[in-house]
Formats: sequence, C-alpha cells, structure tokens
Amino acid sequence: MNFFDELQSLDYSNAGGWSNQVKVFMIVCAMVLIFAAFYYFQIDAQRTQLTTLQKKELELKQSFSYKNQKAVQLPAYKNQLDEMEVILKSMLRQLPSKNEMSDLIVDISQTALASGIENDLFEPGAENVKDFYAEKPISLRMKGNYHEFGTFVSGVASLPRVVILTMHDISLKPIGDSVAGGKLLLEGTARTYRYLDDNEQAMADARNSGGKK
Repeated sequence: MNFFDELQSLDYSNAGGWSNQVKVFMIVCAMVLIFAAFYYFQIDAQRTQLTTLQKKELELKQSFSYKNQKAVQLPAYKNQLDEMEVILKSMLRQLPSKNEMSDLIVDISQTALASGIENDLFEPGAENVKDFYAEKPISLRMKGNYHEFGTFVSGVASLPRVVILTMHDISLKPIGDSVAGGKLLLEGTARTYRYLDDNEQAMADARNSGGKK
C-alpha cells in the first residue's frame, strides 16, 4: 500500500497503528497548523501594531521638525515683532497728543465751515481710552452739497497733524425735494483719535494687566 492509499484508509481510533511515515506527516501538519494559528493571533497582530506605531512615529517626527523649525525662527520673529512695535509707536506719534486734541476739534469744525457746510450740530462726547490710543466721538448734523463735503474731507486730510476721522451710524440724505447738486443732510457720529502719552500708556497697561488676573 502506498503512502496516499494509507492516508485515505487511516483508522483515527488507532493512531498507534499508523506507520512511521504517516505519523511524521501528521506531526508536521499539526506543527504547520499550530504555527499558522500562532502567526495569525500573535505575529499578524504585532505587525498591525508595528505599522500603527511607525505611522505615529512619522507623525511625531514631522511635528517635531515643524516645531523645531519654528523654534529656530523664533528669534527672527521676535526681532520682527520688535520692529513692528517701533513702527506702530512711530505711527501713533503722528496722531494728535492730548494737549492738541481740543485745538484739533476746533480745526475740524472750522474746516467744515470754511468748506461751506452748515454745522447744525458739532458736539464732542466723552473720550474713550483704549489699549494704546484714545478715541473721541463727535455727534454731527451737517448740511451741504457733495462738493462741499468733498472739500471738507480734503481739508481735514491737509491739517498739520495726521487726523483719522471715522464715521459711524452715518446717514446722508437729500433735504426736502433736493435733486443732484442740492443740499444734503449728514447725521451720525464721527470719531477722531489721539495717542496716549507715556503716563497714560502705563496706566492703561496696568489696568489691562489687572483685568486679566
């Protein structure tokens, strides 16, 4: 009887009666099955975990490289920030000072009158101090045509000090049945700005620091 015939006619209830060749074959098959099961439940799971860890390692390396690049560039960023602060302070110094503010408001009002605009209302309000500047609202009610308002804006821009005049809740509408070129009514609030002197800036910084605690 050859080997394959013997395998087909095996008596599994009498394994001791198998030939040595069949016993060796069965032992080898059992070892293969055990190894395959071990690989499936242990090695394959570890390979999956290894792949996950390798991906995580790559992400950490990329994160480290990015943060390291930022750290290397930090001194340059600080220098740029210092330069920007110097430029900002220089620009703020071009705004009116506290002592110049009252004269500036008078100049704005006179510029409006010189442009042919009627100031029905030109009322400065209470000053509001911000982080590094102060703003002063001005309630307005003016009458004039487009040309006069254009002359007014041009006149404010040509004042000796840099004047920032922003408009808020402004309405501009014709008076009565005025057509193009006729009188317009401007109502709303304008705000002008000044820089804080050193003492005011120190007080503002102290106030902001106290509010953050």
